[in-house]
Amino acid sequence: MAVTIKQALDLIYKNTTKKSLKLLPIEQALGSILAEDIHATHNLPPYDNSAMDGYAVKVSDAQTCVKVHHTIFAGDNSHESLESGYGIKIMTGARIPEGCECIVPVENTTECKEGVKLPEGLAQGRHIRLCGEDIKKGELLLKSGQKLQAHQITLLASQGISHIKVHKRPRVALFASGNELKMHFENVEAYQLYNTNTPTLLSRAQELGCEVDFIGTAKDSVQDLKAHIKSALNSDLIITSGGVSVGDADYTKESFSAFNMQTYFDKVEIKPGKPTTFGRINETLVLNLPGNPLAAALNFELFGQSIILALSGINEKFINPIETKMKNDYKLKKGRITLVPGYFDGSSFEPCIKFAPGMVSPLASSNSYIMVDEGVEFIASEDSVKVIPIRFCFSNEKERNLVSC
Repeated sequence: MAVTIKQALDLIYKNTTKKSLKLLPIEQALGSILAEDIHATHNLPPYDNSAMDGYAVKVSDAQTCVKVHHTIFAGDNSHESLESGYGIKIMTGARIPEGCECIVPVENTTECKEGVKLPEGLAQGRHIRLCGEDIKKGELLLKSGQKLQAHQITLLASQGISHIKVHKRPRVALFASGNELKMHFENVEAYQLYNTNTPTLLSRAQELGCEVDFIGTAKDSVQDLKAHIKSALNSDLIITSGGVSVGDADYTKESFSAFNMQTYFDKVEIKPGKPTTFGRINETLVLNLPGNPLAAALNFELFGQSIILALSGINEKFINPIETKMKNDYKLKKGRITLVPGYFDGSSFEPCIKFAPGMVSPLASSNSYIMVDEGVEFIASEDSVKVIPIRFCFSNEKERNLVSC
């Protein structure tokens, strides 16, 4: 019996556990998922400092000529004390001297005998960066389960943190099956096809941060399929395409059953891609996708991405749709929830003019898809829809309803 999409995703989240941990230097941590909370080890800035190249002065000395005898540079271990009637030249980032009440930028002063003349209207604290105004010691900076991007690496470096605990990246093994399939570096006969599914899924898994092993293309035989499965069992997730329907040469289910695979679902009420299967062999998860390229790619975006996000340890493991409007009127056949590829331009969604489960061209022109409820036959221009991105990962800590209309 086929499960609903909601039931399928619930089974994925229930039966997928996050990866174990490892220690990484921050230079190698980009894209990793943090496995510990990070607290500030010290204040930032660590001391009151100048935000400008200028002069450290007293507010009461406005509109007067102050004497300037020396300069404080950034990095100087200065212990100067400022008195009224005097100014100290100071560079950006330098520690402000004791008694300084504000910094006057160089361009706001004029030269005078023995120093500079200050402008009127000086304000207490102007152009002074206070100790801890950016980050305070002990403050929570990053949460466990957060993805480390460039600016999170910035935070770690600012605190002198060199190594962090992260979740290991999911390891994915991929292969397709079909006597008619040849790889793109082989010659094809008139009765054969290039294997487009494996390069597509391999690239997307890499984009999602996985370590990926390509196992090859299996022939339509139990023996060859079993050999490919055995080679893939050291991975966290095996993804296959093809051979999951009910044709005479569809041996994928039989071959996986030989390894005592526990099947969580083997049919989903979805179009395209109903025979999508999810299960487990010992500690290795299995996702069997249909052989049709568009069906395989769209079902990977929904189910494969959900498995990978759950494996990764990221807090935002739930796919997060973007609410927008339809660009044009759109008709479709009701009966099953339908995945419709198209293009989201930031303000509206335009479905592909022509697409079918066996096509590959719609994938290149699409950057997203919508999931349309089984009872809907028509979506009018300007109607609200929920776009699910393909070319970038948009996810959330909380599960969202993905179905439009």
